[in-house]
Amino acid sequence: MDPIVMILIAAFLGIAALVVGIGMLIQSQSTSKTESRLAAFTGGDIGGAKIVDELMRDRFSTATGILSSLIKRFKRLPLFFQQAESPLKIEQFLVLCAGTAVLGTCITMIARAPVALCPVGGVVGFAIPWGWLAFKRSRRFSRFEKQLPDALDLMSRALRSGHSLASGLSVVATEMPAPISTEFHNCYEEQNLGIPLDKALLNMLDRIPNVDLQFFVTAVAIQRQSGGDLAEILSKISGLVRERFKILGQVKALTGEGRISGIVLMGLPPVLFMAVYYLNPDYVMVLFDHEDGRRMMTGAIILQIVGAFVIRKICDIKV
Repeated sequence: MDPIVMILIAAFLGIAALVVGIGMLIQSQSTSKTESRLAAFTGGDIGGAKIVDELMRDRFSTATGILSSLIKRFKRLPLFFQQAESPLKIEQFLVLCAGTAVLGTCITMIARAPVALCPVGGVVGFAIPWGWLAFKRSRRFSRFEKQLPDALDLMSRALRSGHSLASGLSVVATEMPAPISTEFHNCYEEQNLGIPLDKALLNMLDRIPNVDLQFFVTAVAIQRQSGGDLAEILSKISGLVRERFKILGQVKALTGEGRISGIVLMGLPPVLFMAVYYLNPDYVMVLFDHEDGRRMMTGAIILQIVGAFVIRKICDIKV
């Protein structure tokens, strides 16, 4: 088949997949807006119903058929989407990944890269949405971690003023910004629905795997069993978290040179490869045409991956 025809077919499939994904996203958003407008006209509040629906049925596990059986094999996948607050459901997201994979393959063909790199372009295109989702998840965790000391101080003051622990959760959910307000609100609504408070806190810890939050959950569990001044404990945990942030900032400053070196060392070989390929393609194609060249490419890729893990291990100092 003519390469131009193959490129046109691949481009059509990629654009069609992107259009389907965007259409599904717009449809889901329009449905939620319609429900909000109906609630406004009728004077009803769908906030509680939405919370109950999210608690009783995971909204990221709505796929059916073969896709549903595949998703069930990855039991933590819906939790990953929930942690990242993905605007797309799993089936919509997979359609988007398929579209970006085809688009990446098309870009590789249009750039006249070696045929052996076409699957690499598809894999990179497929991985881009996952990287975006992982970035959203990591940024949400970071924001939660920075808000946690203020939330603990707020709960401590609420307990000293006579509020119960459940009321303290409600105060944080009302007064603090997202994402910590969302998580504490879900925890508060879970215990309102009859789930024990310890279990509700453990569910929040499962959604937000944070060491400082684990200190808070453990302190609450111990205090409910053996008693003690929980307000004072929360104040001390808040101070401990703030001190840890200071040490973490110093560690990041000291390891900044290593992290930048890792980025340069990982990005330099692909950039040089593409530059040499466009300047002298015949010189680079030796790596693909001969068996020794293919072995050298495989070894270089493996060593790049190993080097990335080693540099990350050196710079990743636990505080």
